[in-house]
Amino acid sequence: MKATWDIFCSVVDNYGDIGVTWRLARQLVAEHEQGVRLWVDDLQAFARLCPQADLAAERQWQHGVEVRHWPAEWQPVEAADVVIEAFACHLPPVYVAAMAAKGQVLWLNLEYLSAEDWVGGCHGLPSLQASGLAKYFFFPGFSRDTGGLLREAGLLARRQAFQTDPEARRAFLAELGVQLQPGARLISLFAYENAALAGWLDALAAGATPTQLLVPQGRILADLQAWLKLDELAVGGSWRRGNVQVHVLPFVRQEQYDLLLWSCDFNAVRGEDSFVRAQWAGRPLLWHIYEQDEHAHWDKLQAFLDRYRQGLSPAADAALAGLWRAWNAGEGMADSWSACLQSWPELSEHAEHWCTEQAAQSDLAATLVLFYRNWISCAA
Repeated sequence: MKATWDIFCSVVDNYGDIGVTWRLARQLVAEHEQGVRLWVDDLQAFARLCPQADLAAERQWQHGVEVRHWPAEWQPVEAADVVIEAFACHLPPVYVAAMAAKGQVLWLNLEYLSAEDWVGGCHGLPSLQASGLAKYFFFPGFSRDTGGLLREAGLLARRQAFQTDPEARRAFLAELGVQLQPGARLISLFAYENAALAGWLDALAAGATPTQLLVPQGRILADLQAWLKLDELAVGGSWRRGNVQVHVLPFVRQEQYDLLLWSCDFNAVRGEDSFVRAQWAGRPLLWHIYEQDEHAHWDKLQAFLDRYRQGLSPAADAALAGLWRAWNAGEGMADSWSACLQSWPELSEHAEHWCTEQAAQSDLAATLVLFYRNWISCAA
């Protein structure tokens, strides 16, 4: 059943919101043959993920998706069959009126990702709006009573093929200007500003195993520059301190970022989109959660840790939890990192097991399409 979809994205945190909605829009088109318009209020942010995008175009087609600039002064358009209000953005009142006039429009509020227990009970619930329409809350998540996670068809098979092909890994990293060092541990670092970084890098620099730290352009660069005691970090540059070789990478497309995560032994990620992609990489990871008012992010962090750590030995459990909490609190990480290294084989096996377990559930795009089909059948 083909339908028209409008996805509204207001870019509020660099590339997280647009990263999720752009992935979702492409998957709805490519795998479910839906007609999708993606409304974006910041085309410059979109162009970082889609370099061929036209910054001046009010309307353009990219990967089968109709990408529209979301203007400050809204111009009336016909409402779609399914309308996704992504991450608590607010639809133009004129568009809401068009939805009400059309009738039989499925209005979905796509929420932020959370592992909290209450999410499953709220997923799919309607809320009657002043327009007379019902808005349904749709929660991505890690359990079968949620909407699942974004995962394209064949993603894990492609990942496994890449990770078992050393030449493919070497060639990809060479394209980024990274020459693999024999016996080195590869770590990717994509994070917000963090006071804990210097202590972690000190531990890596003093470690017995050489580390190559691969750092895409982002907000952590200022802290990295301070630790290296440099006046400037140029993209494409490489610097050594102790047993750490730092590589600053250019901003890469989403497909390339997947390859970067697949190439590394450990991935430090931030926000939501890179967090999910790191889980699909099947490697140990470290999540820098977005800080919220009244420390609400700590509940979300703990909720995920409670799920993710199930099945770990007491030593590995304590090491991983200690590392995540220290990183997100901006505290010293040397002891917890050392403990993680002692449990490394177990943490690596656990990361792959978690990935396989999550992949057994339906993905977010598929659950959205199924939700629409069930809704339209009941409305008929």
